[in-house]
Amino acid sequence: MSRIGKKPITVPGNCKVAVNPTTREVAITGPKGETLKVAYRPEISVAWNEKDRQIVCSTDMAKLEEGNRRAFWGTTRANINNCIKGVTEGYSEKLEVIGVGYSVKVAGKNLDLKLGYANTISLPIPQGVKVDIATEGGIFVTVSGADRQRVGEFAAAIRSKRKPEPYNGKGIKYVNETIIRKQGKATGA
Repeated sequence: MSRIGKKPITVPGNCKVAVNPTTREVAITGPKGETLKVAYRPEISVAWNEKDRQIVCSTDMAKLEEGNRRAFWGTTRANINNCIKGVTEGYSEKLEVIGVGYSVKVAGKNLDLKLGYANTISLPIPQGVKVDIATEGGIFVTVSGADRQRVGEFAAAIRSKRKPEPYNGKGIKYVNETIIRKQGKATGA
């Protein structure tokens, strides 16, 4: 059995859940005002218990070892749980921009990055994602939103434009990321 999949998901009172078995989709609306939808595989069944305010994911136990059924079971449960957390609390990633002359600004629906290249890099901000920039004690970019995947993908796209290098530490890194520094060339002798 899937240890993750068999656990019921407790839904807070301020969330609305709609399970559509014909389209195999779960729609969750929360206090943040967003509706997130999760599509699930035909091998998995999702049941919403209004009285206990729980979502239960299940599968046919006789066919549990067929293919990736066990993995789909746990993944479906985790995705639904992530959506519930997203519409109630939200997700955020914080990045730090380190480098002389590097700058970041929001221009309309784009994020403009000046990272030491000849041209400015412009990234379109995905729908449902919010970008905040703080310039106290360095340049910090906070990417936040309800959808965990969109937030993580956009933060990774920003970081990929100038990954931190190990000698001077210049580049874009996650705030909690540790860059292993190298000594560089020894002078003299």
